Amino acid sequence: MNKELIIRSSSEAVDFALLKDGKLIELHREEEKSDFQVGDIFIAKIRKPVAGLNAAFVNVGFEKDAFLHYHDLGPNLASQLKFLKLVSAGKLKDSSLKNFQFEKEIDKNGVITDILGSNQSLLVQVVKEPISTKGPRISSELSLAGRFIVLVPFSDRVSISQKIESKEEKDRLKKLVQSFRPKGFGVIVRTVAENQTVAELEKDLHNLMARWNSMCKKIPTAHHPSKVLGEVNRASSILRDVFNDTFTGIVVDDEDLFYQIKEYLSEIAPAKQNIVRFYNAKDNPIFERYHIERQIKTSFGKTVSMQRGAYLIIEHTEALHVIDVNSGNRSNKASNQEETALEVNMIAAAEIARQLRLRDMGGIIVIDFIDMTNPDNRKVLFDHLRQEMSDDKAKHKILPPSKFGLVQITRQRVRPEVNIKTREEDPNNSNGEIEAPILIIDKIESDLERILKTHKNIVLNTHPFVAAYLRKGFPSPRSKWFLEHRKWVKIIPRDAYTFLEYHFYNPTGEEVVAE
Repeated sequence: MNKELIIRSSSEAVDFALLKDGKLIELHREEEKSDFQVGDIFIAKIRKPVAGLNAAFVNVGFEKDAFLHYHDLGPNLASQLKFLKLVSAGKLKDSSLKNFQFEKEIDKNGVITDILGSNQSLLVQVVKEPISTKGPRISSELSLAGRFIVLVPFSDRVSISQKIESKEEKDRLKKLVQSFRPKGFGVIVRTVAENQTVAELEKDLHNLMARWNSMCKKIPTAHHPSKVLGEVNRASSILRDVFNDTFTGIVVDDEDLFYQIKEYLSEIAPAKQNIVRFYNAKDNPIFERYHIERQIKTSFGKTVSMQRGAYLIIEHTEALHVIDVNSGNRSNKASNQEETALEVNMIAAAEIARQLRLRDMGGIIVIDFIDMTNPDNRKVLFDHLRQEMSDDKAKHKILPPSKFGLVQITRQRVRPEVNIKTREEDPNNSNGEIEAPILIIDKIESDLERILKTHKNIVLNTHPFVAAYLRKGFPSPRSKWFLEHRKWVKIIPRDAYTFLEYHFYNPTGEEVVAE
């Protein structure tokens, strides 16, 4: 399995594309003026606690106030408020917490107006970026994420990732962390810490403590509100969260970013530094070279094509996402309809898992799979969907298919959904839009691949613009088809066709439909 991270840099933003065997599975963008990123810590002021919501609206410098619920305060809020007050006044110089006297934990079922008041200062962390008309979602239970561990100030708990299955390994890691955990700090051990040495874990802890101390030094002179600790740059945070030994390549087209990534990898995985490559071919953009632009065009539309003629319809409403699975024009070659439904549903499950990660869809997702009457088949589909989503870093929960074939998913949403427009201006109608031309080519090639398995001589009738694209250039798309299939396709431009229209015919003039 090839796993590559392709990074494109421009003056406005940096785009990160994660490929698995050449297929795009995640797409991230870091904009230069992104003021609110998950993990950022702010010193903020309470605007107004609201007893009815048991929450407070907090001024963090965004146009919309951030939302802080009572359950996101953390049990040791009183200790944090005391620490902040002492550090701000310059009465506490030591930020290590080893000599800090903790306050009593707050009541987990309390009321926010009993603890926080208007204009009160506190440290908060962004847990969900501003989405639509809503401000950021924040928490006052702070945490600093490293490569192998997460440092939690004002705590004494040690937690081990549930994804580490070995009880012996969990016990080993817990003993190691307990041996060097600083007083006043809790530690969460991440999944990638499995089988790591004590030296690696201690190094990670040392880096996190340095970040904590650096943040505390800013507090006495910080404005209210202002950011006192920013997340590491997006390249480093993505590498920190997704990078593992299965990566085979990291390709970047910006020289400064190239050296940053090399330096970061030298700290977290020195043996993997050689997989980082600098891409310097100015005549062929990096996303074109790795066929990412094509995949973006074909993956972000309302309709998503899949193999064997099946396709998805993805709709977004204010309340939820709806995904409809369709078998398309696929002929039923299975022994019965139930087997066909299962086959298409299994293909769709894999694509849906990819789409959720690719678009970073969150909230409630309802999937209308093709109806299946056999309960065993529903279980097979459910297990397959769970397996396909097992690599998804976002927290999610999947409910089994209902009798109507509906599957409900809740998926954590911490950033705005990735939404890329795939429709372009219609050259035949200045007031209309059409699917991007690359989508038409992709659909033609998908149908042609299936048709050429059973037919020798094929004639393609299509719009003149599309016909010209398929026949021109060296090598032209038609030439590539010949080299791949050893069959020549005759292309006839048809002026009467709409831009999206195309049909295949055999030499006798009978239309041929992809199966």
